[in-house]
Amino acid sequence: DPGRTDPNQRATQIELYNGLTAASQNAWPSLRADIGVVNDLAAPFLPSGFYYKTFMGPGNSWKRYEPWIRAAAGLGRCPTAPDPDIYDQIWAHCDVLVAGAGPAGLAAALAAGRAGARVVIADEQSEFGGTLLSEDPDRRIDDGSAADWLALTVAELQAMPEVTVLPRTTVFAYYSQNMLGLIERVTDHLPPGSAAAGVPRQRLWKVRAREVVLATGAIERMPVFPDNDRPGILLAGAARTYLNRYGVKVGDRAVVFTNNDSAYGTAVALRRAGVAVQAIVDTRPAPRGPAQDLAAEAGLAVLAGHTIVATSGRSHVRQARAMRLSADGKRAEPGAETVLDCDAVCVSGGWNPAVHLFSQARGKVRYDDPLATFLPGPVPGSQALRSVGACTGTFALGACLAAGLEAGAAAARAAGFDSAPPAAPTVDDPAESPLRTLWLLPSANPEKPARAFVDLQNDVTAKDLKLAIREGYSSVEHVKRYTTTGMGTDQGKIGNVNALGIVADTLGTTIPEIGATTFRPPYTPVTFGAIAGRRVGDLYDPVRKTPMDTWHQAQGAAFENVGQWRRAWYYPRPGEDMEAAVRREVAAARQQLGLLDASTLGKIDVQGPDAAEFLNRVYTNAWAKLGVGRCRYGLMLGEDGMVMDDGVTTRLGDNHFHMTTTTGGAAAVMGWLENWLQTEWPDLKVYLTSVTEQWAVMSLCGPGARDVLAGLVEGIDLSTEAFPHMSVREGRVAGVPARVFRISFTGELSYEINVPSSYGPAVWQAVMAAGADRGITPYGTEAMHVLRAEKGFIIVGQETDGTVTPIDLGMEWIVSKRKDFIGKRSLSRSDTAREDRKQLVGLLTEDPALVLEEGAHVIG
Repeated sequence: DPGRTDPNQRATQIELYNGLTAASQNAWPSLRADIGVVNDLAAPFLPSGFYYKTFMGPGNSWKRYEPWIRAAAGLGRCPTAPDPDIYDQIWAHCDVLVAGAGPAGLAAALAAGRAGARVVIADEQSEFGGTLLSEDPDRRIDDGSAADWLALTVAELQAMPEVTVLPRTTVFAYYSQNMLGLIERVTDHLPPGSAAAGVPRQRLWKVRAREVVLATGAIERMPVFPDNDRPGILLAGAARTYLNRYGVKVGDRAVVFTNNDSAYGTAVALRRAGVAVQAIVDTRPAPRGPAQDLAAEAGLAVLAGHTIVATSGRSHVRQARAMRLSADGKRAEPGAETVLDCDAVCVSGGWNPAVHLFSQARGKVRYDDPLATFLPGPVPGSQALRSVGACTGTFALGACLAAGLEAGAAAARAAGFDSAPPAAPTVDDPAESPLRTLWLLPSANPEKPARAFVDLQNDVTAKDLKLAIREGYSSVEHVKRYTTTGMGTDQGKIGNVNALGIVADTLGTTIPEIGATTFRPPYTPVTFGAIAGRRVGDLYDPVRKTPMDTWHQAQGAAFENVGQWRRAWYYPRPGEDMEAAVRREVAAARQQLGLLDASTLGKIDVQGPDAAEFLNRVYTNAWAKLGVGRCRYGLMLGEDGMVMDDGVTTRLGDNHFHMTTTTGGAAAVMGWLENWLQTEWPDLKVYLTSVTEQWAVMSLCGPGARDVLAGLVEGIDLSTEAFPHMSVREGRVAGVPARVFRISFTGELSYEINVPSSYGPAVWQAVMAAGADRGITPYGTEAMHVLRAEKGFIIVGQETDGTVTPIDLGMEWIVSKRKDFIGKRSLSRSDTAREDRKQLVGLLTEDPALVLEEGAHVIG
């Protein structure tokens, strides 16, 4: 399906299903016979940053070859047809969110779940277990196997009603206030069309958690050595997973190359599976410990203090050559090479804890010398989180389980549950020897070093990093961008720490001194479909309709879009054009009765002891002394002093206001006000709630408005003395609880009737029926514009365009000179205070029949 093309995927991360079509990218005509291999010959002439220099000249010549270079970048092809799949989004809340379902994560979820907390546990793999899935079958936890403990733990979690288990789900983002983003691959592992109708391909979770436990594990590091980018050279942990989890041998003759103990387990497991392990090449001069004892028992040869100086093979690695390292590890000692025939090289350069989510949460990472990597540092005070397991540099299974149980219980207690950690299981964890940190391993010939790749996706070599430094790029962020290290879809998960080490060594400094690059969301790529969710097609920009929309449609109204709202524009009668219909509607509003659907006005409920002070700061005029039951027109400015919005706000109680905004500006105003409350004035106790869609509003105007409304209201005295202009009263209209505002946008006697939205159509029809014998006429937005223009009222967004001040509009009367407000200082700038600024004026054509088109320019 051309709509389901999914580029830039790694074969090792794609679950197989019947009918899957997979093809390599950036290879032509095929992967085995790729013409792009000629670039290997041109590599000396294509150093890091060559494209920056090439595109600078001469002239526009770059336009001829730039498309070819971009095509060679190998970023795949986009789908050529619309995406046929469904994507869902869901909001969720929990007491404890556990990111990662390895040993530590499972233990944390188990402890929190047993305490009764609502738990969400997510892991990107199709199965829970993490490293336990790749453990040797004889690994023990308590009196049973590790596999038995895993099965029992997962079953218990699945049986807990308050625990949500999410496999195939990546926690990709950690935002403020414990808000996390998760992407669940619901049916990516199923053939197209096999899922039930309506089941989404992916689901985006937006989770707000009281407490978070990060058990994100660690990623094995590739050592940087000559010729390290050949097919068949793979991470030792991956080889172990292939063998123990999937029953797949990575080759028949293997070499294991390492600087730490973890790869020894891979070598022993391969040997037991019948793979001829040619040797373990260990950069450490004399490693001693249980790992080495196991290797000796298995009869494995260990080349201690050695390094691989070269490999050979085109479509597959065929040979590795090893030499002894000097004492400082910077060169290979002259002498005999050890030639190792092989079809797989399993490598391990240590482990990088996955601190990405911790860093996204604004946590500060710290560099750990013994592990040669970054670990979580101080926990940010704004986030309730804990890190456990391998992501903290704890790799022993028993320690991970104990830490996970403690973290889960602590998180549950912090969320309000009485919880003590369960007893930690018994695990026999052998001691490990320290690793040896060598960021760049030497080649056999220092004068002609072979390429040693740091970023395997973007083909960045150690030589490229050194070139960037020679050309003056000493900041790691600059080196990253100049060489594109860590800028592929893996975001440097394997290569970045190696790059930092090489840069630090070249500069003669340390990794803590040069710092780390920034970890940003998403942790792994997220599809655009999941981000968009159901907001595609007609739902991309949904049409909002007022409660009375069906009535307007039945009356033959013409509609216009205002913001996202569909509003009645005018109501043509047979034989009427727009001009005639509007003239009739305006005349009715002036001489008889007019009724306007004003439900689209933005409405914000403002409450709190500091509500009056808050309004005093956001409006240009004074609000502190507005009486309860009274209304006031307000003008709102941006920080630049330009008119942003306007509306009438009413005081319903000492600490309660009802604010109206323009139809198109409601969302922007709500966001603007919240921004000030949350970031600039957090000391103010004010609470905002959007109630735009909770109220149906109808504006009844004209000479007969009071008499018609009098027959419908209960509990409201409509006399001028009892109900003056710019005030509000509460009672019933047509038997429905209502707020009635005496506000005029037309200059005529007017009442704005607000009732709960569900009652809107009934009350509207009751008003129309009550005014039928007085010639009541519904009028639309076009007549409204005429009426307000005759009155001299502005409409923000039509008479304003973001470049006009209140003074430009002739509204200096509403700008207080005694108090401060948002934008006041900008009104005194030299440009906004000059006297020759453009002014808003009204124009009449000499020929009354000539109507200027909306938006037309008048040139004198």
